[in-house]
Formats: sequence, structure tokens, C-alpha cells
Amino acid sequence: MQVALAVAGGEESPFSPKAHLLRYWSQEIRNDIEKPSFLLTKASPLTAVDSAVFAKLAAQNSLSTRLPEFCSSANLLCFPDLAPSLENHPQDSSFAGYVDRNFTNYGTDRAGGADAFKNYSPGENIPVDSFRRYSRDSTGHHEKFNNYASEGNVVDQRFNTYGTQSTGGVGDFSKYAESVNVPNLRFTSYSDQTNGREQTFKGYSVNANAGDQSFASYAKNGNGAENEFNSYGTSSNVIGSGFSSYEQASNGGKETFNSYGNDGNNPQNNFRNYGDGGNAAVEKFTSYRNQANVGDDSFQSYAKNSNAEQINFSNYGKSFNEGTDKFTGYGKDATGQTIGFKIYGVNNTFKEYAKDGVTFSSYTNVSSGPGQSAAKMAVSGSLVKKWVEPGKFFRESKLKKGVVMPMPDIKDKMPKRSFLPRVITSKLPFSTSKVQELKTIFHAADNSSMEKMIVDTLAECERAPSKGETKRCVSSVEDMIDFATSVLGRDVIVRTTENVSGSKKNIMIGSVKGINGGKVTRSVSCHQSLFPYLVYYCHSVPKVRVYEADILDPNSKAKINHGVAICHLDTSSWSPTHGAFLALGSSPGRIEVCHWIFENDMTWTVAD
Repeated sequence: MQVALAVAGGEESPFSPKAHLLRYWSQEIRNDIEKPSFLLTKASPLTAVDSAVFAKLAAQNSLSTRLPEFCSSANLLCFPDLAPSLENHPQDSSFAGYVDRNFTNYGTDRAGGADAFKNYSPGENIPVDSFRRYSRDSTGHHEKFNNYASEGNVVDQRFNTYGTQSTGGVGDFSKYAESVNVPNLRFTSYSDQTNGREQTFKGYSVNANAGDQSFASYAKNGNGAENEFNSYGTSSNVIGSGFSSYEQASNGGKETFNSYGNDGNNPQNNFRNYGDGGNAAVEKFTSYRNQANVGDDSFQSYAKNSNAEQINFSNYGKSFNEGTDKFTGYGKDATGQTIGFKIYGVNNTFKEYAKDGVTFSSYTNVSSGPGQSAAKMAVSGSLVKKWVEPGKFFRESKLKKGVVMPMPDIKDKMPKRSFLPRVITSKLPFSTSKVQELKTIFHAADNSSMEKMIVDTLAECERAPSKGETKRCVSSVEDMIDFATSVLGRDVIVRTTENVSGSKKNIMIGSVKGINGGKVTRSVSCHQSLFPYLVYYCHSVPKVRVYEADILDPNSKAKINHGVAICHLDTSSWSPTHGAFLALGSSPGRIEVCHWIFENDMTWTVAD
């Protein structure tokens, strides 16, 4: 069946990327099944002329010179270039709503007074904000951010120098990057060389998903500074935090983390050079990584060469599912220190730590696996919903008519993008060895969100396949067709869940159809990756069953959706800490695991 493709001036040019795709589909797939609009609409929107022009630029390594036009015409994910701003704010300001502007020099040499940002870049898609010099050399000045970049998607925020060499005053972030997706937050120099300044983060990256935040130099060479994180990274998913030079050579400072990384899923926290050479500082972690699920934390050089430091972990690493915590150089060569752990978690390693002045009030060493304690097992049921959304994984027995079950949020949270035509992608680098070239093309700064998404996607695409897996990353529908037909043959069909109705609610299962008669079958599933242009990670795994099911409103019994689900029958190679086992209460190889195909993901099978 032909799909009508029209443009403003009439029918689609036969030389456009979309027209080429239609011809390629008919040539490579040998059946008359209707071509799926949900996939065809992801084809490149470029005209034939633009496609030829940008392909020539790509061949000449000159795409970067016309990046804004390329990104706009091709519907790509690109960040704006933040040029130096000429904005001048000589007096204190109160911004009720702020977005899409750049501060090169804000609040330098302020004396007294206050600046307030009530709603800073809230709910934005791809917000990119930069404070190059903020409140430098100020005296007794107060800065307040009530709601900073909350509920954003692919958030990129940077403070190059924040409060450097300031005296007195208060910096207050009430809600910083709350409930954001894929954040990249950087403080290059935060409160360095300050005197008697107070900084507070009441809520930092709470409920964030899959991102990183870093403090390259935090409160270095400060005197009498007080910094407090009331809730840092609480209930976040796969978040990384890095503090490189934290309180280094500071005098009489006071640092408090009231809740750090609690209830998180797979947190990755790294403190390098923490409190090195400090004098008479007080450091306190009231609750560190409590009830977290796995994760990897590292403290390298903690309070080394310090004098009269007071360091207290009231509750360290009391994780639900053990991760790995490493302390290297803990209190080494320090004098007069007091270091205490009231509750210290499991699976932790101390190397080169001070033998004097360190106390452990309660050290927990509970083994994992079948022999874990009843108390720990009891925690499992009460906390599982925090880490695995209800309905994200389920047993095959749930796919029966009349069953009521929760459906997770299946809405696509990725930024909207399109594929590039092959004539362009064939001329672009796509390997970790060519990262610098890609960064140049897409204007990706070092340590930026763009760099991270490029590096992470390439690493996943180049990862060796798991046991029994066949995989390939594709950057065009034609590439996807090639991979699917290479695995399944040319008589194939692609399916996805029809819409997002029922997400985050209870649903009722209506009529169910097993693909290939409900027998074990082969499939190729494709999932989006985060990249400037649309890239899908496609893979085929053995021993699956694929189902279609009508999804009903449990009250009215009306059909609201048509879902596609895949059941993995062999889970023996999955990690024991996989969310499916946390949710369903089993272990690798003991149960099958099913899940819905989310919006804009898809699965290919042999047509039936």
C-alpha cells in the first residue's frame, strides 16, 4: 500500500529522502502489508535539494559551518550556541520568568541587596543556560532561585564561577533541576575563596532521571563558609555526581548533606579530593545513599592532610540492594581529626585510612542472595515502587482477557528528532575514535550534554552483544529494514503500541493475540538512543513470545489502546539486580519477564 506524501507545493519529489524510503521498502519487504505511518513519519523531512546540499557539506567536513540551518531543516537535536551576552543588570533584579538568555557577567561587586529568579527555565525542552560570572566579589549579597530548571528535558545548566571571592551573603536554591530528564549540571567554580558565605540547596536534582552533575571546585580556599544540601539526588534514577575539589584547603567551614542520594536507583557518586588540607572544618552526612538500589560510590582522598576536622556519617550506605563504596586515602596524614560512622552499610572498601580518630558505631555486613536476612527482605516490598514503576515488568499470565493490571508511563520522553538520509549519514563519523569530529560538527563543548549523549550512545552501540543477542545501531529506516530482514527474512511486519492511553493507570486486558500462534518466535526490537539525529538500538534476543492486546478502560470496558508486549523466556543472562527481579521477586533464569513496547519503540516479527 502506498502512503501519500505531500508538501506545500503538491506531491513529494521522487528524489526526496521520503520518496526513496518508500521505494526501498517496496523493494526489500516482500508483502502487501500496510506501511506503518508511525515509522515512516520518522524519515528525514529534508527536500531533495537540501539533502544534496548537506550531503556535499558533510563530504567536505563543512556541516558545522551551517549547523543551525542543518538542525532546523533536518529536525535534529542541537543546542544553541551561547554567545557572550551584553546584558547589563547594574541593580538588583527580580525575574518572575526567565528562559533562553545568557548571563556573561551578573552581580559582580554587588554590595548588599538581593537578586531573585522565581521561575528559571521551567518545563523547557532542551534548556541551555549559562552564568559565566555570577556574584563574583560581592559583599553581603543574597541570590535566590525559587524554581530552577524544573521538569525540563535534556537540561544543560552551567555556572562557571559562582560567588567566587564573595564575603558574607546567602545563596539559596529552593528547587534545583527537580524532576528533570537527562540533566547535565555543572558548577565549575562554586563559592571558592569566599569568606563567611552561606549556600543552601533545599532540593537538588530530586526525582531526576539519567543524568550527571558536577562541582569541579567547591568551596575551595574558603573561610568560615556554610554549605547545606537538604535533599540531594533523592529518588533519582541513574544519576552521577562528581565533587572534584570539595572544601580543599578551607578554614572553619561547615558542610551538611541532610539527605544525599537516598532512595536512588543505581547512583554513581564520586568525591575526589574532599576536604584535603582543611582546617577545623565540620563535615556531616546525615543520611547518605540510604535505601538506594545498587550503585557505585567513591571517595578518593578524603580529609587528607587536614587539621582538626570533624567528619560524621550518621547513616552511610544502608542500601536496600548493595552497591560498591570505596574509600581511598581516608583521613590519611590528618591530625586531630574526629571521624565517625553511626551506621555503615555493606560491601564497602577502605584503603589507606587513618587508624586513629575513626570510629564505627554500627557496621552492617549482611550477605545478599538467598541467605539475606528477613528484615532486608521485608524492606524489599515496601520500597520496590520507588525504583521500578508498577506495571513496567509483568508475568506472561497477566496477558489474559479480563485481567486488570497497572500500566507504566509508556510516553516517549526523548526529544523529537528525525532520521538523516543515508546519503548524509554515510559521510558522518560514527565511532568512539571519531568523537572529536562529531563534537566539532555538532558544536559540542567539553563536558556538555551534547558530548555526553554522543559518547554514551557510541559506547552502547559498540558494546559487545550479550549472550545470544544480535545487535546493530541504525540511523535510517533503510538501515532498520536491512537489519530486520537480515535476521527475520523479507516477509516481515513491524508493530508498536498504538498510543499512550492508559499510561500510569490501571487497565483491563481485552482480546489477546499471540504472534506466530503464541509460539516461541524471533523478533527484532528497536529502542531510541539519545543522539543529535534519530538513532535506534535494534537487537534480536532468543526465546521470546510477542503479543498484541486490546487495552480497555477497567470501568467502562471501552477500548482505549492496542498494545504490543514482548515476553523474554530466557532471563538467565540478566543481572540479578535487574529491575524486573526487584519488581517480580525472583532471579535470573527462574522466570519469564514481559513488558510493553513503549511509544516510538517497536518490534519486528515474521508476518503471520
